[in-house]
Amino acid sequence: MSRTAGETGPAAHPPEPPGTSGAPAAQVDGPAPARPDIPDAQWNDWRWHMRKRLTNVEKARDWLTLTPGEEKAIAESAGKYRWSVTPYYASLMDPLDPTCPIRQQGVPALGELAEYSGAEVDPVGDMFYRKTNRVVHKYPDRVIMLVTEACPVYCRHCTRKFHTTDVSGTYFRDDEGESYEEDLRYIAAHPEIRDVLLTGGDPLSYQDGKLEQIVSGLRAIPSVEIIRIGSRFPVLLPQRITDELCEMLGRYHPVWLNTHFNHPKEITPEAAAAVDRLLRHGIPVGNQTVLLRGINDDVATMRTLMTELLRIRVRPYYLYHCDNVTGVSHFMTSVEKGWEIMEGLQGHITGFGVPQYVLTTKIGKIPLAQPYFTPTEGGLLLRNYRGQEMVVDASVHPLTEADLR
Repeated sequence: MSRTAGETGPAAHPPEPPGTSGAPAAQVDGPAPARPDIPDAQWNDWRWHMRKRLTNVEKARDWLTLTPGEEKAIAESAGKYRWSVTPYYASLMDPLDPTCPIRQQGVPALGELAEYSGAEVDPVGDMFYRKTNRVVHKYPDRVIMLVTEACPVYCRHCTRKFHTTDVSGTYFRDDEGESYEEDLRYIAAHPEIRDVLLTGGDPLSYQDGKLEQIVSGLRAIPSVEIIRIGSRFPVLLPQRITDELCEMLGRYHPVWLNTHFNHPKEITPEAAAAVDRLLRHGIPVGNQTVLLRGINDDVATMRTLMTELLRIRVRPYYLYHCDNVTGVSHFMTSVEKGWEIMEGLQGHITGFGVPQYVLTTKIGKIPLAQPYFTPTEGGLLLRNYRGQEMVVDASVHPLTEADLR
């Protein structure tokens, strides 16, 4: 059973997410023990994992046999990009294989430091649409609140890499610890805003008490109908999803949570239990996968991922085409690869297990699905997932008075 998270102050400013007291997590000297040597009471305590995160080569060597390329990437990214990996997430990595799909998501690579044509630090326009220190108002009826810069694991493919992982980067105008009053006032002053997504960084990096201050402040605004939380904690550190956290969130329904499984290896018994706790407290869970080169860019992996998500009652929501983000471009695939994968999902797995394939841009999320129909003189030429075709008359034929007699 996970321990109860503390009810303390705000998250620490990056690079260190909050520890057990709301202050920066303490650096622990000496090697982290392998999991069999870790008492259950520690392994099940999310705050222990936050304190014991892998943040340098020495700590990483206790879990992984690093390649010369990985060690060089860690050294050369120092002072440029933050990195940390929870012991839990490290335990999912193949210690000998640098191509492990979990390892590639968490350990720096030399590709992060290469320059790619067209790469941007903010290709989705968060900074352009920012209205307050935290509120980004891009769509008519909904906003995001950038709650924090901190994450338990700094995913190497993060769309907001500049905000979360770049040592010198931030989307914030003011310090993260500034009051939320301006943000709440903006939302209250715009009654067209009915849906607020808490994101960051990872909002669950905050202790329960601080997170509740934010959620309760939003729930006090009559026009806010839906509160959503974007969090990768169910994947990176499922011990964080305690009964106490779920009970707190359950007091402010409707609350939804979208998470971010990218590979079947991430769907563990711990992750399934975390999802179950959320669902039992009435919090629906959706998933947003990013299409990543060398990690999940094949039909078999993606089919398994989506069907396994359904097994643990997580609804696949989006398949994101990887953005051309500075420091992330080496993960990009072609759109044609995305179409190939979507073709391999459509018709082959349960319909509601097929995510929507989208590209996020400064003008919004753009669906990238290929049409399964072609207009012809004889009607619509339809194609199914097997490549079979037929023509149907899909035109409207209004009833005449004679038809009604």
